[in-house]
Amino acid sequence: MKTQISHQARLLCLVILVLCSTACKKFLNVVPKDQLTGNNYFKSKDDVESNITSLYSKFFEKINQTQVMGAIGEYRSGEVMVNPLHFKVNEGRIVEALGRNDLHDAIDGNAWRDRYHLWDITNWTTYYQVIQGTNILISKLEEGIPGLSEADKQQYIGEATFIRCFTYFWMVRIFGDVAYYTNPYQANPLGRENMVSVLNKCISDMKSKMNNMPWTNSDPSKKGSRASRGAAVALIMHMNMWNAGFDPVKKNVYYTETAALGEELMKSNAYSLLPLKNWDLVVKGRSAESLFEFYRSINYGDNVNIDAPIAAPFLRWPFRNPRYDNQVSLFYYTTEYMSKLFPEDLPDKRKEPIENDGWFGDQYGGGVYSGDDKFVMTKFAHNIPASENSAVNPDNTFLIFRYADLLLLRAEALAELGNKDAEAISIVGLVRARAQAGPYDGAGGDELKDFIFMERSRELIGEGQHYFDLVRTGRIMSSKWARHPLNRDQFNRRAWTWPIDHAATNNNPYMSLNDYWESSGL
Repeated sequence: MKTQISHQARLLCLVILVLCSTACKKFLNVVPKDQLTGNNYFKSKDDVESNITSLYSKFFEKINQTQVMGAIGEYRSGEVMVNPLHFKVNEGRIVEALGRNDLHDAIDGNAWRDRYHLWDITNWTTYYQVIQGTNILISKLEEGIPGLSEADKQQYIGEATFIRCFTYFWMVRIFGDVAYYTNPYQANPLGRENMVSVLNKCISDMKSKMNNMPWTNSDPSKKGSRASRGAAVALIMHMNMWNAGFDPVKKNVYYTETAALGEELMKSNAYSLLPLKNWDLVVKGRSAESLFEFYRSINYGDNVNIDAPIAAPFLRWPFRNPRYDNQVSLFYYTTEYMSKLFPEDLPDKRKEPIENDGWFGDQYGGGVYSGDDKFVMTKFAHNIPASENSAVNPDNTFLIFRYADLLLLRAEALAELGNKDAEAISIVGLVRARAQAGPYDGAGGDELKDFIFMERSRELIGEGQHYFDLVRTGRIMSSKWARHPLNRDQFNRRAWTWPIDHAATNNNPYMSLNDYWESSGL
């Protein structure tokens, strides 16, 4: 028992030192090498496991601070509104500020500031703590750790590389250009590097490591919640598609690699689409459809911020407690938008109520086109814990990459290549067949590209992908696709990013902020 306690204490000390080493310094300055205990800590496979688990948890801290996934990736297109009948309507108007792309108001608006504190999103310190942790771990793995086989060593290096590359990808989509480094003990301040260059380095890094990882984790407790080769492929596909939107000279290279990786993923047979009747398994996590997610469960004592799950504001009682506070949902998608996504005259199981295995409405009403006071998105109304009427959300995972997402990303890449329309249509058909929505019967070219974009919007609604799809495809500049589109000048000045906390410039003469948000923001 004493040995176990000593080991746990030693682990806790290392986690604090490695992951919080920037707390007393600014930006990228880290604790000097001789002050870290890595040499004394990494003595076994258990030590590596504990450290990797702590890195995932450290990243999740950012998602769990507030409504991060909704604020950065779902609401800024302007399709989500606040329910005027909800008793917290004034706080809920934050979603309309986000929809107008008025981030200054979204961050500092008096009615919602203290509840949502979106200024936390602008601070990237935690992300760099995760990156520092992965850099140190990779360095120690490369040096060699007692009792670790060569196969285990390479698999852990691959997993740590995934965490590092995923963190850079996440930051790029929020901030644009970021400071990039892979040294375990980076002491000198760095400036920001072009985001396309950063992601290309991550793509190369991840490709060189992913083949040492299994396609999926054989341990059911790690499936989806720990990185695998499937997760690495998903990440590279997403990074390629982001770069294709900002590096037009090389776009066909990105599309070709995305299509090829998607084919490799499909041929692995490691993942599959579950029937809609088993959708509760998908949103719970660790399913055959999960490539990567942040799995959380009240059974493990996981503490999830009541506002963190992206789907929470779209739910009402009996799917969200307490009953007296949730007679109606706080947010809703406009009827205009839902009618565009799910045409009334076309069959689609996803637009049906939950008792029919659909994603919108229930026996009390609130169907897909209902809008405001009746709307409820039951896509995430599963796995409801016993709560005795206390404030809890359904006990679901935080989906990041799932199989349907990657199928549609591959279909998009094929359609963009111009000579692969039939193959793209076939892949889209897999997702639509699961939804009993019928095959695509339109033309190729731009019509097919638009349809695939809409299919991603349908299938991934409420999962934090929509705004990023608008940005990387340039559709954010068109009123056909966005309720409050950016003009070309705003787009070029990176109005799609978030402000960066001014603390990033402390003691760093090379750091710059996002100019658009430092000016009037107009």
